[in-house]
Amino acid sequence: MRTALLIGMISLIAVGAAQAAGNAKAGEQIFARCAMCHSYAKGDGNKIGPNLFGVVGRKAGTAPEFSYSAAMKNAGFVWTNDRLDAWIKSPAATVPNNKMMFAGIPSATQRADLIAYLDTLK
Repeated sequence: MRTALLIGMISLIAVGAAQAAGNAKAGEQIFARCAMCHSYAKGDGNKIGPNLFGVVGRKAGTAPEFSYSAAMKNAGFVWTNDRLDAWIKSPAATVPNNKMMFAGIPSATQRADLIAYLDTLK
């Protein structure tokens, strides 16, 4: 009985972690909104926004040959999944005075999916 309960609890934790991690396939579809302003393939140039290939793990404000706002150049953090989640939710709240004209994505599920997709761009 205890073994079955333990297995059930472990399964619930695993499912919750998988949901929190996001679905990269779904995130690729959500990225279509971003692709108007951001390129995403290795070696592609920047658009209105910087190329997002390799964004996870990159220091904010450092994509080559992109003209960042002073606020983004001085943000002083690395793009982790948590930072990306905050940014995608509300760029203006995450880095005040940045120049990105995007209100954000309120859905936690859509943000997790998008971040899962960005994680594949390596």
